[in-house]
Amino acid sequence: MGFFDKLKSAITRTTSALSHEIQRIVTRSPRLTGTSLNELESALLGADLGLPVTQQIIAAVRIAFESQGKTGLDVFEIAAREVERSLSTVDSALIRRTDGPTVVSLVGINGTGKTTTSAKLAHLIKGQGGIAVLAACDTFRAAAIEQLKLWGQRLDIPVIAGAYQADPAAVAHDAITAALSRNATYLFVDTAGRLHTKHNLMQELAKVHRVMDRRLPGAPHEVLLVLDGSSGQNAINQAREFNKICKLTGLVITKLDGTSKGGVVVAIQRELGIPVKFIGVGEQPDDLQPFNARDFANALFEIRA
Repeated sequence: MGFFDKLKSAITRTTSALSHEIQRIVTRSPRLTGTSLNELESALLGADLGLPVTQQIIAAVRIAFESQGKTGLDVFEIAAREVERSLSTVDSALIRRTDGPTVVSLVGINGTGKTTTSAKLAHLIKGQGGIAVLAACDTFRAAAIEQLKLWGQRLDIPVIAGAYQADPAAVAHDAITAALSRNATYLFVDTAGRLHTKHNLMQELAKVHRVMDRRLPGAPHEVLLVLDGSSGQNAINQAREFNKICKLTGLVITKLDGTSKGGVVVAIQRELGIPVKFIGVGEQPDDLQPFNARDFANALFEIRA
């Protein structure tokens, strides 16, 4: 199964509900009425696409109807085009330094899949011919350290770790030293999960990043917020608060297979201007891939790429 098919399968709960509603609305009447447009707006908002993009789609549908009538009007194509346009406004490529390791810090609340995502990103870089190193900076959970070590053994990627409850900033410092000595292409730093509402924990994260910067000026070069796609609009609040403490450079969306509100990917990027850089569609190492706006938009509205 190709990645596009995996993506379609992963967001099937969103696409099924959304497609059913759109189909019902557009086939019920030979005319596109104010009531139809209101129902279409509700369906799009129900998928958590957010008000700005929803209004953008509604405006495009109205213009198309006024110019060509309902005959030949393809709401799915119009919606996919507008979503792709919205998602393509920012660069989603992972930063790559040429004069040393690119340090990528993965942040987020508990349970979003940061540890697994760190390992999958390292695997992706290794598959591209790069040299990846992992840093186990979630020292508050012994299980997180062991989990990352197991991933490292499985994927043959070195893991820099300290003892349980060690200072995460010290582990990050040592990991950068190790990445430099190994001529690593990327260092992926798995940080502890923390609620965005806990001020002391957020300040601790800021300290870890300051220590990285002292060891390697400019580090971390990427700060990726890992979000559980099923968290819906709450994901926007998480992104907003994390962005205040550590300037986010990108998003990784996981667990989209468990929600009917996969449109939140669009809403977050549109509202905060933070690009979605990777999307996870399963448990295997290869099931995390760079985000492609066209593929996502087409999958969302069940259009074959």
